[in-house]
Amino acid sequence: MPTSTQTTASGPAGEPEPDSHPEPGKGQKPKAVVRPGDRIFSAATLIAGILILLILAGVALFLLAQSTETIKAQMDDPSSITGGKGFFSYVWPLIIGTLISSAIALLVATPFALGIALFTTHMAPRKLAPVLGYVIDLLAAIPSVVYGLWGIALAGNLTAFYLWLSKWFGWIPIFAADENGAVSQTGRTLLTASLVLSIMILPIITSLTREIFLQTPRLQEEAALALGATRWEMIRMSVLPFGKSGIASATMLGLGRALGETMAVAMILSPGLLTASLVVSGNQTIASEIAQNFPEAAGLRLSELITIGLVLFVITLLVNMGARAIVAKTSVKGS
Repeated sequence: MPTSTQTTASGPAGEPEPDSHPEPGKGQKPKAVVRPGDRIFSAATLIAGILILLILAGVALFLLAQSTETIKAQMDDPSSITGGKGFFSYVWPLIIGTLISSAIALLVATPFALGIALFTTHMAPRKLAPVLGYVIDLLAAIPSVVYGLWGIALAGNLTAFYLWLSKWFGWIPIFAADENGAVSQTGRTLLTASLVLSIMILPIITSLTREIFLQTPRLQEEAALALGATRWEMIRMSVLPFGKSGIASATMLGLGRALGETMAVAMILSPGLLTASLVVSGNQTIASEIAQNFPEAAGLRLSELITIGLVLFVITLLVNMGARAIVAKTSVKGS
C-alpha cells in the first residue's frame, strides 16, 4: 500500500534547515572592553589639547588687547608712531629683516642637516653614528646667550670676507657697500646673524630627519641594493621619497625657531636702518627690536612693541599653517 509522505523539517537533501533564530550574540563581534585607565588617559589628552588651544587664544587676545593703543594712534595720528611715518613704515623693515635672516639660516642649515642625518643613518660606522648624533643634539642645549657671544667673536673675523664679497660681487645688491664704499667694520651684520641662526636650528632639523630616515622600511633598502643600486641610488630612490613629508616638517620647525630667536640676534646686530646689503651694518628683526627696547618702554612705545609682537605671532601662525599644508600635500603625493 502506498504510504503517505510525512512533512519533516528537512532540506532538499534531507538535511535539517538552519535555525532561523540564532543564539543571542552569535556571529556578532565582541564589544571592546574599556578599562578605567584608558578613560583617564583619553580624558587627559583631550584636556591637554583643549588647554593648548585656550593658551594660544589667550596669548592672541592679550596681544590684541595691548595693541589697541597703537591701533588707535595709527588711525588718529600716524605721526605719533615711532619714526613719525606710521606703524606700517615702522614695522615693515622689521618684517623684511626677520624673513631674510630666517630664510638665509634655513638655506644654510637644511643641506647640512640632511647630509648629517644621512651620514649618521646610512654611511657612518655603527659605533660612530650614535656619538655623532649625540654631539649634534648637544648643540640644542647651548643657551642663546652663548651663541650670541660666539656670534660677536665670529663677526670680527668676517670683516675681511665681507670686504672680499663687496669687492668682487658688489654689483649684486645684497653684497654692495654703503654710499661711502665701505662695509661693516665690526662684522655685526644681518648675514652674520643668519649664519649664527643656521647653527642654532641645525640640531632641530638634523634630529628630526635622522629619526625619519631610520623609519624607512628595511626591505625597500635591501631590495634596491639587491637590484644593483649603489648606496646613493638606494638613498635617492628609497630613503628620500619616504622621508619627504618629514623633511618638510623638520624644515618648517627650524624656520619657526629662526623666526622667534631673540637674544643671539639682538647681541649680534648693530642698530641701523633697513638696507638691501647683507655686509653693511643695519637691519633689525622683530624679536631683536623687542628685546633691545622693551626694558625702557612705556606708554605708547610699549604698545608699539607689543603690536609688533602680535605681527610676529601672526607670521609664525601663518608659517605653521603653511607647513601643515605642505606636509599634507607631500604625504598625499608620497602615498
